[in-house]
Amino acid sequence: MSQENSKNFRTDAPLDVSRWGFPATYDVSLKRDSDDIFEDSKVLVNIGPTHPAMHGAFRCMARLNGEVIEKSVCEFGYTHRAKEKLGENRTYHQFVVYTDRLNYCSALANNVAYAMSVERLLGVEVPERAVWIRMMCAELARVIDHLICIGINAVDLGAFSYFLYGYHQRERAYTLIEKLCGARLTTSYTRIGGLMADAPEGWEREVKDWVKQTREVIEEMDRLLTENRIWLKRTKGVAIFNKEDCLRYSYTGPNARAAGLDIDLRRDQPCMFYDKMEFDVPVAQTGDVFDRYFVRVEEIKQSLNILTQCADRIKKGPVWADDKRTRIPEKERVYNTMEGLIHHFKFFMTGFDVPVGEAYTPFEAANGELGFYIISKGGPMAHRMRIRSPSFWHYQGLDPMIQGEYIADLVAALGSINVIAGELDR
Repeated sequence: MSQENSKNFRTDAPLDVSRWGFPATYDVSLKRDSDDIFEDSKVLVNIGPTHPAMHGAFRCMARLNGEVIEKSVCEFGYTHRAKEKLGENRTYHQFVVYTDRLNYCSALANNVAYAMSVERLLGVEVPERAVWIRMMCAELARVIDHLICIGINAVDLGAFSYFLYGYHQRERAYTLIEKLCGARLTTSYTRIGGLMADAPEGWEREVKDWVKQTREVIEEMDRLLTENRIWLKRTKGVAIFNKEDCLRYSYTGPNARAAGLDIDLRRDQPCMFYDKMEFDVPVAQTGDVFDRYFVRVEEIKQSLNILTQCADRIKKGPVWADDKRTRIPEKERVYNTMEGLIHHFKFFMTGFDVPVGEAYTPFEAANGELGFYIISKGGPMAHRMRIRSPSFWHYQGLDPMIQGEYIADLVAALGSINVIAGELDR
């Protein structure tokens, strides 16, 4: 580090860094009258919260010895939006739109997980066609999320062209989602007891065509990067988080499977029709940046297989449960009958009552276990709501993961665990 750059990180007074676990005072005074510019080579550096490689408003306070991170403390909370408290002050129907803003890279999966949790409290059974469409939405969301993760991780390490391949297929997937609900990023597609609308005629066939194209693109992306010598040197053996570390920090999803934890809720605690699907669960052993990348690439291929199976099995039928508590009345009935008009205003103004009880529904989202824990004391709003978001747990492990690594490897590690600010600061 040059003398000029060093002035950015040094003050004339001792810096109190005891809150980060460092010694109570750290003398970083600059001796201007001496040839010895540095007392030692250790410097405190703020990486973030506005650094472009931080994937959100995160802050990492690092003690550097040269370019090696000796110790660090990672902080979040810069985009906290009180999602769980909002869940206790909005009706169950109104809260659907807030679930989109958790992991906005895979909003459909959030919609599905939340709807299933409320439906468990109500005891509502969703029609078969709605379940198939929800499964297809969840797997589309998984593919989109993984394409973003591996693409941006590659961009952070200099492989920009790789990202463009996945970005093109991601935009085509958003076009499919747009045909379902009119939105691309924040979908709000599910409803308690059903879906906002049925899939249009021929939508399943378009999904199969997209799957075929995406398979070819993924194979090309695989050939482009997986055995690239520069990529291997930047990712192999970097930011290792082994099986014991994953268990200690409650890791789930691709990050845990990259370290050898063979757990996937779609297979081990199946919901919807996942027990009828044929798919493999990719598992690696080392738990480094490369393994986290490779597991996601393989999971994309498995999700494409699931989408094809769903498209082949889905049949015509209703997409709403026949339950007057949750079903939004049809517009024809609203416009032409007094009962329908009253029902409509009652639903949207005050919501529907949910019986006393509590429910937690875990779901294998793109980044790991996503769950909504809801406590009801009756009425149209949750008494308590807690969200089990994968990024909250994964970010806790970033500190031990990057100790002893280079600053550049911090960027690789953060991109590989795929922390999404929306569900971290919920």
